[in-house]
Amino acid sequence: MVGPAMAGIILFVIYPIVYLIYLSFYKYNLMNKAKSKFIGLDNYRGIFARDDFYKALGNTAVYTVSVVFFTVLLSLLVAVWIHKNKRINSLVQIGLFTPHIISIVSIALVWMWLMEPNVGYLNYVLHLFGIPPSQWLQSSKTAMMSIVIVSVWHSIGYYALILVAAIKGVPSEVLEAASIDGAKRLRTISHIIIPLISPQLFFILIIMTIGSFKVFDSVRIMTGGGPNNATNTLVYYIFGYRATNIGYASATGVVLMAIIGLLTILYFQVLSKRVHYQ
Repeated sequence: MVGPAMAGIILFVIYPIVYLIYLSFYKYNLMNKAKSKFIGLDNYRGIFARDDFYKALGNTAVYTVSVVFFTVLLSLLVAVWIHKNKRINSLVQIGLFTPHIISIVSIALVWMWLMEPNVGYLNYVLHLFGIPPSQWLQSSKTAMMSIVIVSVWHSIGYYALILVAAIKGVPSEVLEAASIDGAKRLRTISHIIIPLISPQLFFILIIMTIGSFKVFDSVRIMTGGGPNNATNTLVYYIFGYRATNIGYASATGVVLMAIIGLLTILYFQVLSKRVHYQ
């Protein structure tokens, strides 16, 4: 009964991983396979000797920390706000979830227009409040922040709905007892709601970290890794070597896989003890 599922896992998960590791030991030119040759660990040595790899790793870390922090925080605030069964809250939930079902390509193009320095709507709004205009995607100082804004906006609705469902699962008698005891709203959220929905928060934290480390679409469409490599993330860095040196790209992919694996293990070691399962 589990044979078909195992066949799919072997074919689409295990085999690609094994082949990726295999390619990482070769100097493999996709355009001219005749020049491919076994070079051992040279690709891995090259990775840790290149400044552009550390630049891409640093950009990815900044993006991941920013997106995970702001998405979890804002999703939690929104979920607490709209979790009650009201008609207006149902409409708000639909509106918040809509960006998640729209293609990231369409979203990126719309935000590129909004962030255009000369005719973009965002600079027009800043002008109304007397704030100097921003270069957004055209400046290495603000490009990463701009992509983070788009990613957070795109993700809030999905994760807020997960947290809404979790909050609705909190026993009502517990909240009523806290209200009778005179607990303030903020204390109720921090001492009752958050501990009781910690399994969902833990799940979101892991999923978002993995997804953020693999960011590619928005970078590819909005900035192409620029300006001045300010938004060149690890996956986009790998993408740049897809044809000229796929062995080096594979080795970088293995390193990325190892980083994500280590972070996941760290999360389970450090945070799983703080998760309260009912």
